[in-house]
Amino acid sequence: MAVLPMTEWHTGLFDCCADCNTCCYGFWCCPCLACTVAEKFGENRYLPLCDMCSPAIVSAVGIPLCVPPAGVSLRVGIRHRYNIKGTLCKDIATSCACVWCNWCQMQRELKHRKKNTTVVVVNMQPAPVIMAQPAVYISH
Repeated sequence: MAVLPMTEWHTGLFDCCADCNTCCYGFWCCPCLACTVAEKFGENRYLPLCDMCSPAIVSAVGIPLCVPPAGVSLRVGIRHRYNIKGTLCKDIATSCACVWCNWCQMQRELKHRKKNTTVVVVNMQPAPVIMAQPAVYISH
């Protein structure tokens, strides 16, 4: 099995001009963008709602939570699926530094990867079948 080389994110965290539509969408409705990213990645569309609901629920019992769980987990998942350089610590810092920019970067990455998908076709021919000839017995 071939090991793919590590790559960088297609765009930087603050590269809003790389895809203005995504960034405008994220600015006006970040929850909508987040739900779209989750669905495109193959997760439950409503997973990002954990980022909005969990701080309120957890802080109600006295535990402060500042790390968005869905944002971090999707970022780590995208990084691992596409072999993008990074660490969990960087993913947490990025997810906390700018929630909107994090979701926009992930959306741009998924768009880029979908657009540049490589399909490898392997032509597997069946093994040749050799039919054994029935034995013929001649009696004298």
